[in-house]
Amino acid sequence: MISVLIADDHTILRHGLVSLLSKDENIRVVAEAADGVEAIKKALELKPTVIVIDISMPEMNGMEAVKRLHEQLPEAKVLVLTMHEEQEYVIHMVRAGASGYLLKDSASDELIDAVKALAEGKTYFSQYAASVLATQYNKPAESWQDPYKNLTNREREVFHLIIEGKTTKEIARSLDISVKTAENHRGKVLDKLDVANAAELVRYAAKHHLLV
Repeated sequence: MISVLIADDHTILRHGLVSLLSKDENIRVVAEAADGVEAIKKALELKPTVIVIDISMPEMNGMEAVKRLHEQLPEAKVLVLTMHEEQEYVIHMVRAGASGYLLKDSASDELIDAVKALAEGKTYFSQYAASVLATQYNKPAESWQDPYKNLTNREREVFHLIIEGKTTKEIARSLDISVKTAENHRGKVLDKLDVANAAELVRYAAKHHLLV
């Protein structure tokens, strides 16, 4: 039996995915999550075989969640199911640790095939995602650079909270840290990404397709 966790902030879509996957007798959906934080918490608790996750989610986006899941639960296989077809997103997610990438307009049978492939230890990429990865592999001169550069996990969290428009006090409250610590993290994020303020950071995020 393949145990699956589904993470997507759209309730109707999430329920539809549960219904679709549950029709296969070899798949059992063990949990649902509406954001990245909840996805990580439930994944660590239940240890599903496959995690189906979107990129655009509140609290913690899919990029960061996949990176954390890959670090904390490497045995779980992550399938990205998203509307984002830009090549940067494909590369972001594979580098973060995803084993598969499908667009939400894929056929229902393809989603089931992808889940089963990941459960068997294989990878599964849509035709478009596969072509993006092939181009990346065949043209090393055009190698992709991680837009997060050398930000730590905590600094990446602060990065996303800043571009969401959170103040330093709100960041401190969200991460359960002191205002001074939040201010220090904020300063390091700006310094490491060579931007002067939050407005420039938002432009940086937009340029590198990190506004999710």
